Amino acid sequence: MTEPNDCDPILPPNRREFAWGVIATAAATALATAAEPEPVKPFGDEFPNLDSLAVGEWWTKKLGPKVQNPPPPMDVPREQVVAFALYTVDHAVLKLTAQLYPLKPGEPREARLEVERDGKWVELIKAPVLYPGWSAHFRVEKWDQTKSVNYRVRHGEKATFEGTIRRDPADKDVIVVANMSCNSSRTTGGRPEIVQHLLAHDPDLLFFAGDQTYRHTEHTAGWIEFGLQFRDLIKDRPTVTIPDDHDVGHPNLWGENGKRCKRQDGADGGYFYPATYVNMVQRQQTWHLPDAVDPKPVEQDITVYFTRMRVGGVDFAILEDRKFKTGPEGKIPKMGPRPDHINDPKYDPKVIDLKGLELLGERQMKFLADWADDWTGATVKAVLSQTAFCGAVHMHGKSTDRLLADLDCNGWPQTGRNVALAAIRRVRAVHLCGDQHLAVVVKHGINEQNDGPYAFTSPALVNTIYGRWWHPLDEKAGPNPVPNSPLPWTGEFKDGLGNMIRVLAYANPENVNDEKKRADGYGLAKFDKKARTVTFECWPRFSDAAAGDKAQFPGWPITVGWDENDGRKPTAWLPTLEFEKGVDPVVKVTDAKTGEVVYSIRVTGPTFQPPVFAAGKYTIAIGRDRPDGIKLESLEATTDKSAAGSRKVKV
Repeated sequence: MTEPNDCDPILPPNRREFAWGVIATAAATALATAAEPEPVKPFGDEFPNLDSLAVGEWWTKKLGPKVQNPPPPMDVPREQVVAFALYTVDHAVLKLTAQLYPLKPGEPREARLEVERDGKWVELIKAPVLYPGWSAHFRVEKWDQTKSVNYRVRHGEKATFEGTIRRDPADKDVIVVANMSCNSSRTTGGRPEIVQHLLAHDPDLLFFAGDQTYRHTEHTAGWIEFGLQFRDLIKDRPTVTIPDDHDVGHPNLWGENGKRCKRQDGADGGYFYPATYVNMVQRQQTWHLPDAVDPKPVEQDITVYFTRMRVGGVDFAILEDRKFKTGPEGKIPKMGPRPDHINDPKYDPKVIDLKGLELLGERQMKFLADWADDWTGATVKAVLSQTAFCGAVHMHGKSTDRLLADLDCNGWPQTGRNVALAAIRRVRAVHLCGDQHLAVVVKHGINEQNDGPYAFTSPALVNTIYGRWWHPLDEKAGPNPVPNSPLPWTGEFKDGLGNMIRVLAYANPENVNDEKKRADGYGLAKFDKKARTVTFECWPRFSDAAAGDKAQFPGWPITVGWDENDGRKPTAWLPTLEFEKGVDPVVKVTDAKTGEVVYSIRVTGPTFQPPVFAAGKYTIAIGRDRPDGIKLESLEATTDKSAAGSRKVKV
């Protein structure tokens, strides 16, 4: 593997990287010259037709005339076999995945990554085209993130796909993230209106939260379809794609640490399809993400990908909120015709919040704790995951079908939800997600209303699968509604699981039978590093992005301060900390008695007086990028803010 230095992105490899490159090239050569054809049934005899459009003698398979909404053909001119590419760069490591169409016998099973240097193309590395899935993966360390570099992926003599690895926008005041999910396969063809609008917005990061395809048992064809729809966006900017339930063939998914489930609806927990299929999906969608922070596979040797990524000073935790979660069937009392649906208004939410139920799992909670203390390269933090930490929805499927509680969200189990939100609040992060087919902005409550972080659930990109609506039964606003909102039902509520939320905005479908009134669209989150705010925008699929804020869904845009993601009200204060000019250190406050971390944040300015939320003694740890420098112990909090005194601190 090549190893660029800080000045030159194309220099000879070091020994370790060279060995990796030799292995990769050797593997590609072996695949390219192997006499043995790829297995016809790579997922075993139990599922002979899984991913059928891309395995076996795929080029002989024709879709019948009765197949509705067929995916694009897999047999393309051979100069077009590189379908698309997507990448990330984090801490000087470039990871890029090239997705190829299925290859035919005799065609090379390797791809090549080239970059443009002084007007000429230079080959960096070769990589094998992996089967099943037909993806190739490139990793380059010591990548120079201060420069934009043109790249191209090549296969054979003629096939080429080109794009640009963008420089890290560290000098930009506002970092823009596109928040997207739920790309219905029932609407085939391109997404030109979304792509053109987003090209005009020019986001710094693309986040696809899941359900990139609903092809279920034909992920390769569905993934290529998604790539064709969005490749003009993703080829030139870092992209996070994380698979959700439909990507791995499930209607709903409770991964339960990777076990094999028996029910096709997944309600008993685990994965229905073979681990080889799940791993193929995850390889295609997530290999290009920064390396997993804890890569040990779960049961069945299913891989994990939860990780972190920094773009322009925003530090994103990327979670897997399906993989470790407990399935409801057989674990909790049955409350309806389905194990995951509750429609009895007299039920007590506590009866389903049982000891031993998992949400994010111990490994991801440890990751969040470690992530909270490491602010290297970060001014602000945010969390990305598949679904919401609440059930901010009333109508499911039809505007007349009311459901009290849906366990297919992160609002259940409630204890796990509260613990996870407390970890997010600890760093004053916002949460971005999708899955719910309903755009919503909420402020979470953990112990009381409004004491938690803000969250933005994106609308469905194409909302033909399953409409949802926010529609309180009494058709009244809750306490503390949004002043002057054009929406009638904002304010403080409890969802059907008993979780506290304040609804700031929602985008109900007006008419699910009218393509332009289904509430399709996408979200933007704009992190303003100077103002220390984040602005949520929500754009209809067919809006005119150049028409200004009035073209957004009613109720948006919404701007909140970073510090507001910790909504607890201070009751006491610690001594004011005085820093050297321009340091902006990390400050961690811990309860000396319980050992609980109150918060771990980067502060700005020459002074900071740490607030706390209960009387007692506290420890303050301070450092430049981690709270590992100065430690002030046994500090007594005082309710008299002005009497707390001050401490000069040299970080």
